[in-house]
Amino acid sequence: MSSYLKPYRTLPILDCGEPLIPIAIPSIVLVDPAPYAQLGADYGGKSPYQLRSGVVQALAQAQHALDQEAPGWKLQIFDAYRPLSVQQFMVDYTFEQLRQASNAVHPLNPSEQDELLAQVYQVWAMPSDDPATPPPHSTGAALDLTIVDDQGQAITMGGEIDELSPRSLPQYYAHSGDSLEQNYHRHRRLLNRVMETAGFLRHPEEWWHFSLGDQFWAWQYNQQHLENPVIARYGRVD
Repeated sequence: MSSYLKPYRTLPILDCGEPLIPIAIPSIVLVDPAPYAQLGADYGGKSPYQLRSGVVQALAQAQHALDQEAPGWKLQIFDAYRPLSVQQFMVDYTFEQLRQASNAVHPLNPSEQDELLAQVYQVWAMPSDDPATPPPHSTGAALDLTIVDDQGQAITMGGEIDELSPRSLPQYYAHSGDSLEQNYHRHRRLLNRVMETAGFLRHPEEWWHFSLGDQFWAWQYNQQHLENPVIARYGRVD
């Protein structure tokens, strides 16, 4: 399983000790009920809608930036904190969905299993219980989100959150000549812009995933600032 660990998970972590706090920002919308709980994920009484205190503060800044660009529009949080058990649940759930779609039958041979797992780990981080390699969402520093308009309707992004498809790539529509698809791209750029204003960095393969202060964020930051590297300040929260 270690072969599925991404390079960013080798970065050191020096946890700053900030607590998880609820995302209690009046102008930000939370998907209710929580999508993964609807699928059967057990959060053990914990809320998925909490993040480290510094990340919540930054999220409020991102919403303020959105207010300036598109008055009445709001960030909508799809998912944030995940206990390790929820990460494992979603890996298993996605694996089974892919197995059924491929018509593969139990028991899978090793090559079939490896092929399906490779697809799963395109979107889902490996649910490692090693404190040195936490899944981003288990640190309270990563979240999945989109934007809703002043009528409360999700704006079109040209793909669904967690979609296992090339459409999930943030730049998928960048060079499209279709006016509708260019609109998708503008919306993705807007989301990225307001999040970056607050210090977040977007996953290079997922238009909806942003983080601030975890290993993945630090890895991306260091690619852009070779002369002034940082280390992750948020590790796993149990």
